[in-house]
Amino acid sequence: MVTAIIVAAGQGVRMGDSIPKQYLMLGDHPVLAYSLMTFSLCRRVDNLYLVVPESDMDYCRHKIIRPLKLNRDIKLVPGGPQRQLSVYNGLREIEDRQGIVVIHDGVRPFVTTDHIRICVQGAEETGACILGVPVADTLKKVNRSGLIDNTIERKGVWQAQTPQAFAYELIIRAHEKARVEGLIASDDALLVERLGRKVKIVTGNRNNLKITTPEDLRIARAMITFDRMKAHIQDLSDN
Repeated sequence: MVTAIIVAAGQGVRMGDSIPKQYLMLGDHPVLAYSLMTFSLCRRVDNLYLVVPESDMDYCRHKIIRPLKLNRDIKLVPGGPQRQLSVYNGLREIEDRQGIVVIHDGVRPFVTTDHIRICVQGAEETGACILGVPVADTLKKVNRSGLIDNTIERKGVWQAQTPQAFAYELIIRAHEKARVEGLIASDDALLVERLGRKVKIVTGNRNNLKITTPEDLRIARAMITFDRMKAHIQDLSDN
């Protein structure tokens, strides 16, 4: 059994908008809708949970989910004040605790069913698998004064993305250990790494961007426009 948790409980402070970034329009749909549609279409996913702010649950049910007319049920879970706590809330709601859990950021709208599938397969083989891309740019370690301390060797360095997939017993144990220790991590894989477990990483693509800033949203909207142009040109050539 494979259960997906889509996390969309953030307030989007860096976006600088009065509307949380997951609800901003991207083409014809809110940003969050794209992940919901993709996970609903993925045959590897058996159950789907959506974690949102408790005050937004009715809004998401009626304004985000219902208009999509999806072919499966989505269970809403109230989120926490931090992403990690929101994921934990989702994990606690899962009934089947013998399977695989796929965790995805709801503000990564360009996730594909192939991304989900390869992460699930990797987790079935190793217990923990995440999506990522090799770092292409030169990385600099900078101090608080804005001065470069050193250059980081980029060979073997990857940029982590979501989805991230884990055996349920492994990821819930990692989260519970973090709660006891008071640790807040930047992603779920780090919590598993702290258990001493190796995490497999598989290649995604750079289009799987996370919308965090206004610039990210502009890029995402340009990608949507470009895809529509390609589809239109294809229609013209077919006719």
